[in-house]
Amino acid sequence: MTKAGESIERLLDVMRKLRAPDGCPWDREQTNESLKSDLIEEAYEVIDAIESGDVSDLEEELGDLLLQVVFHSQICSEDGRFEFHNVADGISDKLVRRHPHVFGEVEVSGSGEVLQNWDAIKKAEKRKGDKPASIVSGIPKHLPALQKAHQVQKRAARAGFDWDHIDDVFAKLHEEIEEVKEAINRNHEDDIRAELGDLLFSVVNVSRYLGHNPEELLNHNVKKFVRRFQHVEDRVHESGKEFKEFTLDQLDAFWDDAKRQEA
Repeated sequence: MTKAGESIERLLDVMRKLRAPDGCPWDREQTNESLKSDLIEEAYEVIDAIESGDVSDLEEELGDLLLQVVFHSQICSEDGRFEFHNVADGISDKLVRRHPHVFGEVEVSGSGEVLQNWDAIKKAEKRKGDKPASIVSGIPKHLPALQKAHQVQKRAARAGFDWDHIDDVFAKLHEEIEEVKEAINRNHEDDIRAELGDLLFSVVNVSRYLGHNPEELLNHNVKKFVRRFQHVEDRVHESGKEFKEFTLDQLDAFWDDAKRQEA
């Protein structure tokens, strides 16, 4: 057995013992349902580790994420639904099936064609009767909204449903901005909500068209805002005054100071 195989077998054995009648009370109480938030949290901690650049942290967080897969698999094996090896075999089979340019005779011109082939194969796999599966179906409903919009737009674009030029994307964005203004002037709350949603979707489209992930971009900007706002808070605290004692221009000056320090 390979070293990787031995490591996986050890992890599976540890998990079996934790779930055994004489194992850990907490682990034995868990269900697929109760572990949902842990799975999401561990995935985000992996992302944090990637962004930090800390290799040892990434190694640890990937282990925590792998534990979630093993944990869920062990729970399912106990009532005969499936085993961990079914999970591993299933994803291996899928990778081979969806990469005919590697494991078959298909030739591709680049990554764009790889993605188109992937979508076509996936669509054929999920076909029900005479009706093919939708290109935009199967996107996890619990994805953050920005990420979900990004995925929907990417799939539609790969099918050929996309703008020809960035100017067209911006024209749509400006159109949505004007429609928000019109809804505000009408003072119609339902229209305002709908038009704001359209505007956000268009902003995601601009980001996607330029090759960026809106979820990552917004997270980056939130971090930047927090960092600069905390600088403003520090300056206010150092003054011995309260926020309300400063004018907006004075607070903006602290903000500009924070920007200069980052330059």
